[in-house]
Amino acid sequence: MEKQGKRCLRVVLVPCPFQGHINPMLQLGSILHSNGFSITVFHPQYNSPDPSSHPAFSFIPLPNSSSDHNILAGDGVAFVWQLNAKCKARFPECLAELMRQLGSDDRIACIIYDEFMYFSEEMAKHLKLPSIILRTTSASNFFARDALFKLKAEGHLPLLGIYIYIYIYALGLSFCR
Repeated sequence: MEKQGKRCLRVVLVPCPFQGHINPMLQLGSILHSNGFSITVFHPQYNSPDPSSHPAFSFIPLPNSSSDHNILAGDGVAFVWQLNAKCKARFPECLAELMRQLGSDDRIACIIYDEFMYFSEEMAKHLKLPSIILRTTSASNFFARDALFKLKAEGHLPLLGIYIYIYIYALGLSFCR
């Protein structure tokens, strides 16, 4: 693939900056690189990967993508929304610069992004590039999430009124500490 017939196929990776998300993405990149792909990693500035650990990869930080939101405050959803908004604003410009730098025989084969970095999908569709979502959770997590969405669609969630108290009691939790 790389320089095979003077063509260089490049894979763009977009990891989520959370523990348990960066390493699987970089491990996938290593496997792809060993099979001849060039690897470019676009990453947020927050908890960015160490380029010295993967010297064959190109690392491109997404400028101004660090979130002002404190992830330790416990609102992970708000953090992910804010991170996606900031990265989405800069990703097209950074990806366009990469494409300008590529030679005429080089091209981007696909964009592989973490499920929490969903801003990447819109850009991939716009450029008519294949995209792949990397989910770092187990299959059971996928099925549990699917079940929760179905319960919500059927009106069973969120739990309201007495049902929330029954549910909390069944879990052995208490409001009084």
